[in-house]
Amino acid sequence: MSKSKDANAAKAVVEYLNRQNRPYSAIDIFNNLHKEYGKTAIVKACESLSQSGQIKEKVYGKQKVYVADQGQFPDVDDGEIRDMDARISELSAQCKEKDEEVRRLDAEFRGLNSSISTEDAMLQLKQLTEECEACNCKLNTLRDGGKTVSPEEKDRIYEARKKYVKEWRKRKRISNDILGAILEGYPKTKKQLYEEIGIETDEDYQLSPPDI
Repeated sequence: MSKSKDANAAKAVVEYLNRQNRPYSAIDIFNNLHKEYGKTAIVKACESLSQSGQIKEKVYGKQKVYVADQGQFPDVDDGEIRDMDARISELSAQCKEKDEEVRRLDAEFRGLNSSISTEDAMLQLKQLTEECEACNCKLNTLRDGGKTVSPEEKDRIYEARKKYVKEWRKRKRISNDILGAILEGYPKTKKQLYEEIGIETDEDYQLSPPDI
């Protein structure tokens, strides 16, 4: 590698460490500079710069880390440090609040996405109302001694019931798994989560999947 490229790599290392002002290994510097310079060039530059005193080298076992020369930076008084610590605490608290707000809005967004539109709901209501009326007519006919259910239709009804109960249990299990995963990182109670999302459970209506 030419001296010009060596010099450019050394300059990039010094500028990066001064800008970040925190310790890095040579490999970290190589990766953080987006591999603009070869790994060998970065390692060589770090060793050369530490020997000349332009950066500082710290050894932890077999690991070497490099940091900017702190002597070039102005002293910071204790009051300024305390102010910075207070500001960090304040910003950390704000970040926590924002994270909670993001989680709440994300849960609300998922709930809205899983809801059907008013138009679809009206269509389903109309369809279910018609089905209910047809069932009531059939029930009244049976009560009045009309046509009874054939064995074939009875078997078909039992099979349909079995299918729907299995689907009920399956969807209930999937929903509980999803909600359990959300609750692992949710800062509030299960009840508060359900209220925010707008979930109504079988237990709210004293229901449970029947035996098959």
